[in-house]
This record gives sequence, structure tokens and C-alpha cells, in this order.
Amino acid sequence: MSDTPERDTAVSNPPVSNPPVSGDGREGDHRHSRPSTADGILRMHHVGIQVADLDRSLAFYEGILGFEVITRQVRDEAYAGEVVGYPGVALHLAHLRPPNSSVVIELTEYRGVPRAPVDTSTANPGTAHTCYVVDDVEAVHARLLAAGVRPVSRAVVAPDAGIAKGGKVVYIQDPDGVRVELLQPPPSSSS
Repeated sequence: MSDTPERDTAVSNPPVSNPPVSGDGREGDHRHSRPSTADGILRMHHVGIQVADLDRSLAFYEGILGFEVITRQVRDEAYAGEVVGYPGVALHLAHLRPPNSSVVIELTEYRGVPRAPVDTSTANPGTAHTCYVVDDVEAVHARLLAAGVRPVSRAVVAPDAGIAKGGKVVYIQDPDGVRVELLQPPPSSSS
């Protein structure tokens, strides 16, 4: 983890194919599939998570989960405040890539503006979670609990329905309470 933020490092994702969009969430239902360029959208660039303390979050995502830090930078130019709706803000951010993934996670700490933690309980509208595929969810979960990571699920669960049927899943929390799902897919799945 670098202590010196970069100022001008860009992140780009390689093109990836997008899975079909299901109509009602049931397996095999692709009634509402659209090409990946529908309405001008080409692909996802990153998922952003606002954090209270960037260094603390990097200790979790990089240090505990093993994500690769791609960039670390400060954006305090006028355009940044205009884009996010906080003139005068200093955005301290890092882009990370989970292992074996083209997905980019952006962690952003807002400085110089009023902030308040939100209730990140899973059912609350406006909250989100990220999901990572693991090869042995029990081992990963035990390692994370031993490292002091806060659980959401009391134990690893083996779903008996849905796309994860035959697999195993558990939720944990990042340092700000953002939910992180760990999924061990069913043996016949390549999720």
C-alpha cells in the first residue's frame, strides 16, 4: 500500500461480455435481454464505495482480501466537486481489482465536506453489496473472522434453491459496514 497518492493515473477496464438480463430473475428467462450497447451504455467501469477512512478500507480490501491497488490519488479540482455535488471537496480515492477479475472497485473518502455514516443494514434501500467467488468459503470465512472482520451471517449457508443451490454463501462487513458476500459456487457452476 503506497502512502503517496497519485494525481493523474487513469483506470480502464478491458471490454467484457455482459450476461443476458433475466426478465423475472428465474434461471433461463431471457425475455428482456438487450445488447450491451443498449441506450449508449457500453460496459461497467467500476463500482464505487464511499468510506470514512481510506487507509482503514485499504487495510481491509488490499491487506485482508488481497485486492490489487491499481491507483491511489486525490481529486480536488473544481470539476470533481461539480460531478459529485460537493464544491470544494477533496476526494481521496483508490482503485482496486479483486483477484482474477476485470472488475474495478473504487474506494472514496470525501474530505472537506460534512459527512454522516448511513445505516448499512442489508434491507435498507440505497445500500448495496459486492460478491466475490471463493474456492473454500468455510476457510475464507474462518480466516476473516480470525482477522477481526465483522460477520453478518451467523454461519456459512448452503442454499437449497436458486442459482447458488448446491453452493455455499456467507455475508461479512467491510470497516464501514458495507456488505461483502462470499460465494462458493455449486460444483457444476463456473460462476
